Amino acid sequence: MTPNQVTTIRIFLLPLIVFFYLADFIPWGKFIAVCLFALAALTDFIDGKMARARNQVTDLGKFLDTIADKLLITVALILVVADGTILAPLGAVFAIIILCREFLVTFLRQVAVNKGKVLAADKLGKYKALFQDLALPAFMLLAFFFQYDFFAETTFLLVFVIVCYTLLGIAVAMTILSGLNYFIKNWKVFKDDSKEIVEEKQEGK
Repeated sequence: MTPNQVTTIRIFLLPLIVFFYLADFIPWGKFIAVCLFALAALTDFIDGKMARARNQVTDLGKFLDTIADKLLITVALILVVADGTILAPLGAVFAIIILCREFLVTFLRQVAVNKGKVLAADKLGKYKALFQDLALPAFMLLAFFFQYDFFAETTFLLVFVIVCYTLLGIAVAMTILSGLNYFIKNWKVFKDDSKEIVEEKQEGK
């Protein structure tokens, strides 16, 4: 199995995560969805390790990995916001911040690709992904607790809720910081574009 095939597995797991999370008629469906999310997140670690170990790091692999990561986070985020597990209006605000950051970074990467450049993720981006991968399944698990009234009115549930919101708060903070850092580090992509336009105009005179 190639690293790209492992990445593809992560994408194919997405509809299963959605199905089991929303299928209340299936006993412990939300818990199964959490397990599938964990499996999908694990493939993110495996495909990268395989690619580096086998010297199979490719631009296609980087692109697929990025798309798979964004889809996984987007799906999980929509699920826990839509069912109110993340209380309104925090859920909507956090979703807007996270999704806008992803769209803007994708736009920047597309501009770079058009110029034959590939922008790799930096450390802040990896920390952001780590906390998102912790916070979102934690909220999915919280929804499972609420569904079956597990640990209702207990100290454990209160602590777990605090942990969930703390992880999400850190994830959102890292999302903002990593996005700003990404644009600051790669702003020359736009500057180079301006130079090219000026050069074309001068050549046309």
